[in-house]
Parts: sequence; structure tokens; C-alpha cells
Amino acid sequence: METYSLLRTFADSWMLLALTVIFVGVCLWAYRPGSREIHDDAANAIFRDDDRPDTGDGK
Repeated sequence: METYSLLRTFADSWMLLALTVIFVGVCLWAYRPGSREIHDDAANAIFRDDDRPDTGDGK
């Protein structure tokens, strides 16, 4: 079997399975029960310094 055919067979079968498992794992990790606090903190991070007065010089 030549190299191209071997890699093509690997990509069509095992790599598809591996990437599917990785995708499902990342989705489960992102939506795990303990991650809400981390995601809320990241979503509100841009508003942390809103209580500082605007000096008008872009800083």
C-alpha cells in the first residue's frame, strides 16, 4: 500500500473518530456544571474598570 492510500484510509476512519471525540470532549468541558462562574467572569471582564472616570485622552 502506498503512503497516500494509507494516510487517506487513516484520515477517513480513525482521524474522523478522534476529531469527533475531541469535539464532544471540548463541548462537554465547556458546558460542565462548574464552569458558569468562569464564563460569567470572562463575559463581564470588559466592564471591570467602568467605575473609573473617563479622562477623554483615550486611556
